[in-house]
Amino acid sequence: QVQLVESGGGLVQAGGSLRLSCAASGRTLSSYAMGWFRQLPGKEREFVATTSRSGGSTYYADSVKGRFTISRDKNTMYLQMNSLKPEDTAIYYCAARSLPMSYSDYKSYNYWGQGTQVTVSS
Repeated sequence: QVQLVESGGGLVQAGGSLRLSCAASGRTLSSYAMGWFRQLPGKEREFVATTSRSGGSTYYADSVKGRFTISRDKNTMYLQMNSLKPEDTAIYYCAARSLPMSYSDYKSYNYWGQGTQVTVSS
């Protein structure tokens, strides 16, 4: 079992940047494909980006493609967010997936962090 803790959220102006981190404990991240999701109150969790176990494959939601970059090392996953927009405002969650299921479906992920708030002002 792996425990995940996000950090790096905050308040930023439109056009700015933030870097989110997801630190793992319990097991190394190499056992899992990983993903970032975001959620607004009353809405379903939305796929943002994913990386394979090796980090060799990455996929992004169309809304963040070209602005966000997902990366990982042995025990930490990152989400570099550039050119932020007010519509990127949400709680961001990292997640780990042990089985080869749909990477964009939040129900495919076994483990979740507690989330970190990102607020982009206009």
